[in-house]
Amino acid sequence: MTATPGLGSRQPASPDLLRSVFRRHAAGVAVITARGEHGPVGFTATSLSSVSAEPPMISFGIGTGASSWPAIECTDHVGVHLLAEHQSDLAATFARSGADRFGAATAWREGPGGVPVLDDVLAWLVCRIVGRVPAGDHRIVLAEVLLGDPSGDGRPLLYHQGRFNALRD
Repeated sequence: MTATPGLGSRQPASPDLLRSVFRRHAAGVAVITARGEHGPVGFTATSLSSVSAEPPMISFGIGTGASSWPAIECTDHVGVHLLAEHQSDLAATFARSGADRFGAATAWREGPGGVPVLDDVLAWLVCRIVGRVPAGDHRIVLAEVLLGDPSGDGRPLLYHQGRFNALRD
């Protein structure tokens, strides 16, 4: 039984409570990229969502203190990459502060509009940003899909309990 009739160990709202709850929520792993003033930028995101089919739109969250935020704040286009289970090192690189995200270990090419497109991912999109909505210490970025490729091989990389994981049968 999973119900908690007495509401168990409830806690008041806090950043720690939110983090603890969402560590239990398995999420697909994406890398968002953009062309920055001083070269390509990117970050790992688990907040990617499909928003609309007509027109095709997605959303993702980014902290305003993130090193990629200044580029995302100013750019018109982003790349969105769904990672495969063999790409946990790539996910960790794009999640790590101060990492050389586009160094020799990262296979990528310049895509439409100069957007960095990562190689060997499950799927990728190039999107035009249509809105940035304030949400506490983050912004929710809304972006219209312009083109993409869903033909990568493999299974998705997941984030759960603070770790990158493979999908199990």
